[in-house]
Amino acid sequence: MKEDFDDYIKNKVYEHRVLRKMSQKELADSVGVSKQTIFVMEKNNYSPSLVLAFRIANFFGVDVNEIFSYVRKDEKDD
Repeated sequence: MKEDFDDYIKNKVYEHRVLRKMSQKELADSVGVSKQTIFVMEKNNYSPSLVLAFRIANFFGVDVNEIFSYVRKDEKDD
């Protein structure tokens, strides 16, 4: 979808994970996905499902909007 519309979901998963001093594997196990899923998500090469986005936000105890944000083509230069 990123290539077709030039919009994507930006995230702060890496920042939250590092603040907790967690490995990608530990976070992955905690939210029920593979380490590879966390890896590509942190590189902004994967947009999670809504369920996974909420799982991650709930795990960190924050609102989903604190970790994930939608970026439109016209907002990328901001």
